[in-house]
Amino acid sequence: MKMHVIVVCVAAFAAATVSSTGLEIDTETFGGLEARSIGPAVMSGRVAAIDGHHGPPLTLYVGAAGGGLWKSTDGGVTFAPVFDDHPQSIGAVRIDPRDPDTVWVGTGESWTRNSVSAGAGLYVTRNGGESWTRVGFENSERIADIVLHPTDRNVVLVCVTGPL
Repeated sequence: MKMHVIVVCVAAFAAATVSSTGLEIDTETFGGLEARSIGPAVMSGRVAAIDGHHGPPLTLYVGAAGGGLWKSTDGGVTFAPVFDDHPQSIGAVRIDPRDPDTVWVGTGESWTRNSVSAGAGLYVTRNGGESWTRVGFENSERIADIVLHPTDRNVVLVCVTGPL
């Protein structure tokens, strides 16, 4: 079940983040977590992209293949949609580690399959997802990855796979 994969990914990210801060992690840390249905995990519920920032707060962005972009500020316990006015097919998401309020989103699922959805370009927010601006690649259809230059904020590398 794909839900188990999501919980494991979120738990692993949280564990790596917490251990890097020197806090102790034991069996009690995630002992209360149980798998539960939080929506469809078939066509539109596939997770296509995930990125996080250690915070505080521990912030996660999860992009669905056909279900939009979701944000959590409590380490994955709860999520809220932050991209509803834009294309709902997400291919890539990247948080700027120097400024966690700056998030880049590439639309268009990049996985070639029978139910793939096209996107409409690259978007950026500089206020944690409150508003988004399309900054290019309008006809790309699919964006598979986003890499931010480590020192030059004006350089963003975008992997555009294009039409199927």
